[in-house]
Amino acid sequence: MATVEIHDVPAEVLSPARRAPVGSSHIRPAVPGDEAGILACIRALAVYEREPDAVETTEADLTAALFGPHPAAFAHVAVCDDHIVGIALWFLTFSTWTGRHGIWLEDLFVVEEHRGKGYGLALLRGLAALAVERGYRRVEWSVLTWNTPSIDLYRSIGAQPQDEWMTYRLTGDALAGFGTVLT
Repeated sequence: MATVEIHDVPAEVLSPARRAPVGSSHIRPAVPGDEAGILACIRALAVYEREPDAVETTEADLTAALFGPHPAAFAHVAVCDDHIVGIALWFLTFSTWTGRHGIWLEDLFVVEEHRGKGYGLALLRGLAALAVERGYRRVEWSVLTWNTPSIDLYRSIGAQPQDEWMTYRLTGDALAGFGTVLT
């Protein structure tokens, strides 16, 4: 799957009360050349999530992951006056229970000065529309427990927390040690 087909979401879908005040605004799939804007959003997200030094990703990493011969991840961007002001980075999941794909939303972020204008909601709606169009059964993501503005947004669209599930992560030395093949 080399490209993601989704129609541009024009500014008109942003609620009139939240519409960007000037210029043109739209949501579109990321294209080569967007890497710097996407990376800037990733770095700003890391600052927002109190992990400013955690980002190791480079523009070259994004090029390979998003636009290489076999993309492993996909992205949509919110654009205002030709500047990327928000991102939704995602990848496909698969449910053995439904036998269908889903979308895992890895990062949803809108730069601070553009929050409250409907970009985050438009990015989410675009992914939901893509899931419905392709017959995917779910869109899932995680959110930090202290991020109440995002939690409120997610609840407002009908998303439900999966309180019975706990996320585990294997990284660093633990991953290297466990992943070492014993002979």
